[in-house]
Amino acid sequence: MIIVTTEEIAGHRIVESKGEIFGLVVRSRGLGGNVMAGLRSLAGGEISEYTQLLEDTRRQVVDWMVKNAQAMGANAVVRMQFDSSEIGQTMSEIVAYGTAVVVEPEG
Repeated sequence: MIIVTTEEIAGHRIVESKGEIFGLVVRSRGLGGNVMAGLRSLAGGEISEYTQLLEDTRRQVVDWMVKNAQAMGANAVVRMQFDSSEIGQTMSEIVAYGTAVVVEPEG
């Protein structure tokens, strides 16, 4: 699966647009992780517990997005973007979205 943040894919042409697709995950850090992150925030700097959580979640939402695109018969995603928001004080919503397309090599 080709995934790009641009409208076009170099060396390919879009032959069919399948529509909007997305992958969505809501995650919560456990109590222990929240306590450790709270202690780290007192000292300042990167809070590795949250960095790892969000990195893993972004990978997972891309996987969901790809599965949705494949189910629609697409072989690529253009204009892929991430978005995130907080739900309450302990949960994060991460979404990856874009347009599922069918591409073929030029020439």
